[in-house]
Amino acid sequence: MSQVELKLQRIDTSQDDVRQQLDLLRQKLSPTGNVVSEAGRQLTIDVFGEALSPVQVVDRICNDVATDGLSAVLNYGEKLDRKKLTPETIRVTQQELAEAHAAADPQFLETIRRIKQNILDFQTAILHKDVELPRPDGGFLRQRYRPIKRAGLCVPGGAAAYPSTVLMTAVPAQAAGVEELAVIAPPTPFGSYNVDLLATCHEIGITEVYRVGGAQGVAALAYGVEGIPQVDKIVGPGNLFVALAKKHVYGEVDIDSIAGPSEVVVIADPTTRADYTAADMLAQAEHSPGSAVLVTWSKETLEATYAELNRQVAKLERCDLTIRSLEAFGCMILTRDADEACQIANELAPEHLHIATDNAEELLEKIPNAGATFLGNYTPVALGDYVAGPSHVLPTGGTARWASGLSANDFLRSSSVIHFTEAGIKNVAADVQRLADKEGLTAHRQSVDIRIN
Repeated sequence: MSQVELKLQRIDTSQDDVRQQLDLLRQKLSPTGNVVSEAGRQLTIDVFGEALSPVQVVDRICNDVATDGLSAVLNYGEKLDRKKLTPETIRVTQQELAEAHAAADPQFLETIRRIKQNILDFQTAILHKDVELPRPDGGFLRQRYRPIKRAGLCVPGGAAAYPSTVLMTAVPAQAAGVEELAVIAPPTPFGSYNVDLLATCHEIGITEVYRVGGAQGVAALAYGVEGIPQVDKIVGPGNLFVALAKKHVYGEVDIDSIAGPSEVVVIADPTTRADYTAADMLAQAEHSPGSAVLVTWSKETLEATYAELNRQVAKLERCDLTIRSLEAFGCMILTRDADEACQIANELAPEHLHIATDNAEELLEKIPNAGATFLGNYTPVALGDYVAGPSHVLPTGGTARWASGLSANDFLRSSSVIHFTEAGIKNVAADVQRLADKEGLTAHRQSVDIRIN
């Protein structure tokens, strides 16, 4: 294939209104729920008889599942996924899981075992431990952590199969001690009919896999339907409808995040290899949608990376999708200096931040906002996606300003334990009495008075 010419947005901070441009870029990366393809719009009309917005679609589906249970789940699966299932076939059987495992490539299974151990080592190391603070009067204060009982894991399966998502959601939960894990994946060749995905589930001990995706799958986990018990928390990536459904059911159950398109910001300097940077940007864009942003203060680096992007993209299998994604969600930003580059990266607060400079550790200290940070020329985001150990389920759309990536600790509930002795309550009684009087809560005061008089 001949070389292409990308129409990639460029921002020069010395000439352009960078604040306005960054705001527009952030809007693109935010899961607003208002954008849908023409095919999606037509499907909505076919199913609902009118052109509903994605938010309206999700509200309708979730409410129907909450009211009608499994029949609504099966109905939407037939209409949206074009797959007719029954109460007997919606769950993948243990025999099917075992057969997929037996049919899987032995080297693939060895890879799964190694990656599982990498994740388990890291997630176990960062797991919260109970903390107890003794009081001088003989009592104590304790913070204790206990795992939730049951978690639901969303695994995509539209354009590709994602056994890595099974690992990156299930293994942190297992490290935390979650007893029951339920995987949902759409009834597609890349989803719950995929041999590698089912083999991965079997290999790591997951016995519950359901052939359901989209908003109806999220709703089934959140409300519980016949044959699919309710979970305590729903985690994992998905399309816009999955993200909006998680937002809809939050409060009924806990969720990890409301994710938008996957994204990377690469900070490069004159020492950064342009071919590496281009490969990293293309790797993110091929998610389609996926955002790839280059930030550099070296015009030569920017131009060399642009040339590499044009050269490499033409050779990719998903060339057309990757080009559309780059042109819609990509950007190249030329800054005045390294400090401004760090400032811009911090404002974007990306899901993935790749600092590919010779002083990466130094720049890291200037950028607190990122879901996951990758340092140096030899740490592409793909390592974090697949093998490193931290989960690849990360905050997107600038939410890394306040949100964190999924970890074993997200499957723990913390609660406090308070124990006072008789001497202890006498030591603090006056403070309780004074505040209770100020707030007019006489029964609060009396519950202390009765113990010290």
